[in-house]
Amino acid sequence: MGELNKMTDNVLVELYSEGNNQAFDVLLDRYKTKIYSYIYFIVHNEELAEDIFQDTFMKAIVTIQQGRYTESGKFSAWLTRIAHNLIIDMYRQERNECVVSNEEYDVDLFNNMKYSDETIEVRMVNEQVLIDVRRLIDLLPDNQREIVYMRFYQELSFKEIAEITGVSINTSLGRMRYALMNLRKIAEEKDIELTLL
Repeated sequence: MGELNKMTDNVLVELYSEGNNQAFDVLLDRYKTKIYSYIYFIVHNEELAEDIFQDTFMKAIVTIQQGRYTESGKFSAWLTRIAHNLIIDMYRQERNECVVSNEEYDVDLFNNMKYSDETIEVRMVNEQVLIDVRRLIDLLPDNQREIVYMRFYQELSFKEIAEITGVSINTSLGRMRYALMNLRKIAEEKDIELTLL
């Protein structure tokens, strides 16, 4: 196991796809804290975070075993993307389950002041802005998207990001700068307003 700890993610993925289960154990140990922290940061619920965490690694296992893993050199970002997509799916499912029809009630729910005070509106606008930001982040190049995830969702310092990604701090800062410039440009092109209320 000590030798496996020294191997790159790509080598470990290859070994695991060839049947070496210990190789995946090393990958799990390497990224479990990072991925769980990312998920929990977004969902703010331990039980839900644990479920999504397990689903993330199950999806990774299945993808690797089926020979469909193609993210050479970007295992961490790939795991984070799986987790991110599972979180989005969970929010979509939750939103669909919470749909209310006004026709089912004698009282007009949609024109009731009790349900339309400003705090709900502000919260909805802010949630939509965050959803829009996540969509925009997905449009960034992989190296910029990874930096944004690590900095804003995992709250890592640029020094930590540099160590994890194997690039200099200046490169990390540069990627972040370009990521923010790209996010502004994409938001303008898609006419998306990113101001929280």
